[in-house]
Amino acid sequence: MHKDLSKPARVGLIGAGRMGVVHGRNAAANSRLELACVIEPRTAEADALAAELDCGVATLDEALADGSLAGLIVASPTGAHLDQTLAALAAGKAVFCEKPLDLDLARLRAHPGLATPPAPLYVAFNRRFDPHFQALKAKVASGAIGRLESANLISHDPRPPPPAFIPTSGGLFRDFTIHDFDVARWLFEEEPVEVFTWASALIDPAIAAAGDVDTARTLLRFPSGRLCLISNTRRSAYGYDQRAEAYGSAGMAMAGNPRVATLEAWTEAGALAAPIADSFQARYAAAYRAELDHFADVLAGAATPATGYLDSVRALALAEAANRSARLGAPVRLADI
Repeated sequence: MHKDLSKPARVGLIGAGRMGVVHGRNAAANSRLELACVIEPRTAEADALAAELDCGVATLDEALADGSLAGLIVASPTGAHLDQTLAALAAGKAVFCEKPLDLDLARLRAHPGLATPPAPLYVAFNRRFDPHFQALKAKVASGAIGRLESANLISHDPRPPPPAFIPTSGGLFRDFTIHDFDVARWLFEEEPVEVFTWASALIDPAIAAAGDVDTARTLLRFPSGRLCLISNTRRSAYGYDQRAEAYGSAGMAMAGNPRVATLEAWTEAGALAAPIADSFQARYAAAYRAELDHFADVLAGAATPATGYLDSVRALALAEAANRSARLGAPVRLADI
């Protein structure tokens, strides 16, 4: 069917929580999208966000039945992602789903048809759209540092999440490190075959009491023998630390932390620079806008989703392998997951 590219694509937003606010504001500000409604069972939160974004409120059933909606942005609690995505695709809606698509690998693998969905399915791994990481990827691809041999990925939160978040999050590896697993796959352009993880609960006893960890080092080994080291912590104390170092046969390239300002003061006491971003919303603001631009391209028929079902399955399998390795204190082969 011919698409009228002169009109913005109408979309609905599922979820008015932390990620719903991020994606809702970006959708409302995107000239190629028309945010039509917020779908959220909590009435007060739905009404407040809809008022801010100047759109309506709808139930999920109403949105699925609305033929004018071209797509749905799924930013609900993670446990609802898969069911809502399946319902949206069955209704012919393109889907932008916040990662991960599901927390249960077996359940996700039970839907292999999502590899070729009836409507476009984009599972949003936002770091692929970060301009700093994209520049690093381009530098590696250009051959400027020779053949990529190893990499270090640093992903540190400034502070731990509220204890109530931990039981429903899926744990450090499914909720947090899953981004790094996707970046590693994207950077190396091959699938890891083995994972070795050491992990501890060093920061908050409530995290340990919930059965999770807050500090981890994970080593990925690829079929080529190349290696990627991932450093994670729930508390950096100095900001949201997001760096990537790529080491090649002819040199290295690094994507560092952008600072909130460029001002620096140099005195006898030393150099004082502006801090790095203090939250993922600030650090990845450009990436979140860019991934909504990508979804607009998908809805216009100008692009296919950059990441989808298989990327979600593969990243979640790495999270499962890291969990198992941390429990066993031994390497885990992906073939055994």
